[in-house]
Amino acid sequence: MALPDSLPLIPSPISATAGEGRLALMPGTLVHGCEAASATLIDAVERRTGTRLTTSDATDDAATTIALRVDPAAAAAEGYTLRVAESIEVVGADAAGLFYGVQTLLQLLCEDEDGWGWQRAEVADAPRFAYRGVMLDVTRHFFPVDEVKTVIDRAAALKFNHLHLHLTDDQGWRIEIDAWPLLAEKASTTSANGDAGGFYTKDDYREIVGHAASRHVTIVPEIDLPGHTHAIGVAYPDLVEEPVLNDELVRATEAWGQQLPVRGEPFTGWGVGHSSVRIRDERTYDFVRDVLTELAEITPGPYLHIGGDESLGTSAEDFAYFVERATAMVQQIGKTPVAWHEAGAAAEIATGTVGQFWGALKPSELHASEAAHFVARGGGLILSPSDTIYLDMKYDADYPLGLAWAGLINVRRSYEWEPTDMLDVPDEAILGIEGPLWTETVRTFEDADQLIYPRIAAVAERAWTPAGSPQLTWDSFRTRLGAMAPLWQADGIHFHRAAEIDWSPR
Repeated sequence: MALPDSLPLIPSPISATAGEGRLALMPGTLVHGCEAASATLIDAVERRTGTRLTTSDATDDAATTIALRVDPAAAAAEGYTLRVAESIEVVGADAAGLFYGVQTLLQLLCEDEDGWGWQRAEVADAPRFAYRGVMLDVTRHFFPVDEVKTVIDRAAALKFNHLHLHLTDDQGWRIEIDAWPLLAEKASTTSANGDAGGFYTKDDYREIVGHAASRHVTIVPEIDLPGHTHAIGVAYPDLVEEPVLNDELVRATEAWGQQLPVRGEPFTGWGVGHSSVRIRDERTYDFVRDVLTELAEITPGPYLHIGGDESLGTSAEDFAYFVERATAMVQQIGKTPVAWHEAGAAAEIATGTVGQFWGALKPSELHASEAAHFVARGGGLILSPSDTIYLDMKYDADYPLGLAWAGLINVRRSYEWEPTDMLDVPDEAILGIEGPLWTETVRTFEDADQLIYPRIAAVAERAWTPAGSPQLTWDSFRTRLGAMAPLWQADGIHFHRAAEIDWSPR
């Protein structure tokens, strides 16, 4: 039967049957099977309940047993089966599937007047999309390594498997590059609003990558080019053009009470579209090649994101020239290039380049054609409609955090959309979806929490749960979302208690 809304599972699984009652969590519970999955479960249960489970190589009739194992026949890739009866068994199709099964098991663990216990249930599950992403803008607001790792942990708990790190922008440069040392020394010291900056050493970045891999998350690093490059000029002024100060930029900057960009000086405002590297200078491509090569060497995942958005002061001819060279360079390095959808305007963009669409849910003809060109060139698409799942937009007009240029995005708007209805491309061309958090208005980690949660749960469900599932309704989702409150509180998440959700007190 369909999984009832009383079971607070997000994202909703393919199928589930609820059993009668609960299986009590006992101090003597034994966990046996996969060592990594066992450690994940034991640590999470202890953090939430104070009870530490015990590992064992064999079952014990005197104690509840949790068996965790991998069987490729159990489900499709990243899928799992789960059964909670008098004992518990989670079987993953692979290591990632077992990890996701454990996350579902943790959502079935709850407290009532009788104490902690597991809701009895049987679940069979696998993801809809292979790419399920969150983007973190670490440029406008710098997040230290431990905070990035926390974002990874929380994203993985909702079955996301990619973290896109926006490492460079006008406001700062966040990754150490040996061949160009002034980037870390001079271009990393500021953030938006004049806040403190920072950068990741290569060892920092390796630590982030390793932590992500332990949670089955792939890091997708982005070096935004050829625009959003003002910070490069703080370190190496000869690599960038003079800022292009169009009327809209001037008006917006005045309205925000911020300073206009000046080449070679740190920029802490929010304006976009004014910067560019020197596209016809060969030294620019020496720089780009060095940066991408060093980043590829410490990035085991398949993707390098080269940006390509909002190059408003760059001619169409120069933009296409740069994008074609940069995407070809990424392929020569041995990675798959990813670019924002504007890069689809380049006729000879490298074959197989992945496009990331950030236009509206009902796209303009131009944006739709740019996105379709990636598919025509043999690539796929990642969908991030800005008026639907941009996590930095305000919930309502009075909300103190976020911007509103793409619209106001409440939880319902972030949930009620269908990825395959957006663009005139084959369904199989859509690799998945990604919820970006841009950080112009973020000053603290709690600010980030408020913007990300609860809307990230809507992104998670759209990325995981198959189209046509009876649980893909607003009424079902809002009920299950409200029941997530105790779990999020236990994990220290400072989520926005959106008025459209009935939040559970426990």
